[in-house]
Amino acid sequence: MAERGLTLMAVHAHPDDEATSTGGVLARYAAEGITTVLVTCTDGGCGDGPGGVKPGDAGHDPAAVVAMRQAELEASCAALKVSHLETLGYADSGMMGWSTNELPGAFWNTPVAEAAQRLAELIRRYRPDVVVTYDENGFYGHPDHIQAHRITMAAVEMTDIPAKVYWTTVPHTAFAEFGRVMKELGVDWAEPAETEGADGPGPQLGLPDDEITTWVDTSSYGAQKFDALAAHASQTENIFFLRMGRDRFVELMGRETFVRVRDTTGAALPEDDLFAGLR
Repeated sequence: MAERGLTLMAVHAHPDDEATSTGGVLARYAAEGITTVLVTCTDGGCGDGPGGVKPGDAGHDPAAVVAMRQAELEASCAALKVSHLETLGYADSGMMGWSTNELPGAFWNTPVAEAAQRLAELIRRYRPDVVVTYDENGFYGHPDHIQAHRITMAAVEMTDIPAKVYWTTVPHTAFAEFGRVMKELGVDWAEPAETEGADGPGPQLGLPDDEITTWVDTSSYGAQKFDALAAHASQTENIFFLRMGRDRFVELMGRETFVRVRDTTGAALPEDDLFAGLR
């Protein structure tokens, strides 16, 4: 019997999240022959509509936004050479405190055990060696990101399959450099402050450099990451990334960073490979 190859699973909240924080590792590991599985938990219906129209504004059609964002997600996956896309299809909950948080079918309003069981089924099917998701505050306090964290960690406990689990993060020095470039481009940029989580203010975005366990060089795949993000150009929050242009984007976004929170391999830290200890 042929030896089973390695598999990476990234669990994200919305269409476009896969590009911003894990586009580089998805592209890199696909190029190395590793099976890549993207799980997108919500339909993105609370995103911008055509022309940047916002939820609640006249002309915002959630069903049309969902269809548009699904097509963008598929284009992003093609750019990153993702092996398998799985969509859980929960309704986008919107930002923390929006009335959409409590609607029937909203991801935030779904029992963790119920959604975790669905994700556990995918973990059992694909048997990922490495799983990547967000930290307990969803990186920046978005309810769907927090919920993605919760169901992922619950599903890992249910299955006990992944050898390694990581949370995405950004070093504080990278935020400082990013702010400098944004100001060069004429973007009004403020240093990241405290986030807003489910229970009030959360921690400052990102982590001190010395708390980051895993630094992955993705510079050779920056163009693919740019193309993946460009596939989601309907979402205005992505425009400032795209304004850099491909070359500057690749220069600035050539590394993705993580905190390792589960490991059965004994791989030494810090590490430069999500699959350290597995090959």
